[in-house]
Amino acid sequence: MPGPRYRTGYRLTVGNEVRLFACGASFFAALLERIDAAITDVMLETYIFADDSVGHAVSAALLRAAARGVRVRVITDGLGTGRLPLFNTWPAGGVAHRIYNPHLFGRFGFSRTHRKLAVIDQTFAYCGGINIIRDDVQDGILLPFPRWDFTVELSGPAVADVRAAFEQQWRRIQLGHRPSASALPSLNVTEAADEPGKRPVWRRVRKRILPTAGKPSVAFVARDNLINRRAIEKAYLVAIGQARSEVLLANPYFMPGRKLRRALTLAARRGVEVRLVIGKKEFAALDYAVPFLYRSLLKAGVKIAEYEKTMLHGKVAVVDSNWCTVGSSNLDALSLVLNNEANVLLVLHPEIELLRTALLEAFDEARCIDPARYAARPAGERLLNWCAYTAYRAAMKLLTVGGYD
Repeated sequence: MPGPRYRTGYRLTVGNEVRLFACGASFFAALLERIDAAITDVMLETYIFADDSVGHAVSAALLRAAARGVRVRVITDGLGTGRLPLFNTWPAGGVAHRIYNPHLFGRFGFSRTHRKLAVIDQTFAYCGGINIIRDDVQDGILLPFPRWDFTVELSGPAVADVRAAFEQQWRRIQLGHRPSASALPSLNVTEAADEPGKRPVWRRVRKRILPTAGKPSVAFVARDNLINRRAIEKAYLVAIGQARSEVLLANPYFMPGRKLRRALTLAARRGVEVRLVIGKKEFAALDYAVPFLYRSLLKAGVKIAEYEKTMLHGKVAVVDSNWCTVGSSNLDALSLVLNNEANVLLVLHPEIELLRTALLEAFDEARCIDPARYAARPAGERLLNWCAYTAYRAAMKLLTVGGYD
């Protein structure tokens, strides 16, 4: 019988060129080059826009673009980015700037825009986990190595979807409230079907036929609190549910709900090699809470490693070497239920192998969790893990109005 079918709020397109950036330095160099070559439009949305050398370089490029007649628009988050002095130069320089949810609890509740997007004309788009900030400094302290993070550059049909997401966000902030779903641009919907003995085939659907397996494809996946609320989570569920040999996943905030945890354990139990790379030392409460989840995962055969070489900030996954995702979405309640997030899916693109290699290297460099040692933890440590997990779960239930499972 056919496997489960999931409805997802994104479309796969062919004919895209993709570049994968594995650190901020290479990404910022490309972004500045594209901004300086822009002719009509520059759009930028970010959670953090820092008052540092990177922030000043990007700001200067935006002002140069505006000075030659390019329409420049920037969205920053009210919590992630403060009211920087450099923003004072933007209005006179022709850079339009809007702040998403300026206060802790604002017009959109506790929701943040955690997306990291850029669009240059109708030609190039960027999506990933890299903020506009130096990637070798954290809270004023020099990191031993640059943050482990990724962004992709797209050119081709997928750029239109990133542009549409930015335009929707721009209008939403202008209106000061969430527009009705009917006022938003419609998104094509795809379905994925899993049939025994066959590779995943992306099937059809509303309004157009989408590419099938065998063609390199790209999808831009955005989630918000109005439409496509579970789009990113469902993308993970589809890919992991169809995995045949390997699931590699890295995330700094690993606190998924029951469905995603169950998908990982079921994959491991049916013989799929499942490896998780978990970030550490960014949010102390999660460092204590996340290990509570290890028991069921380790029991199912999932391999877990904690990455401490530098700050792991990448939110990435690779499945069977033919599917991957890169984006801003952590695997926790805030990203999967509350925040505005954006990821890119790649199917059968050459860059998937580059990301797979990076994930395997990170796993090898991380501290592997030994099941026997984990089971032999002192009672006090086990109690602390349980208390931290229970407190986190209760807080997320409250913030997401029961949406976190």
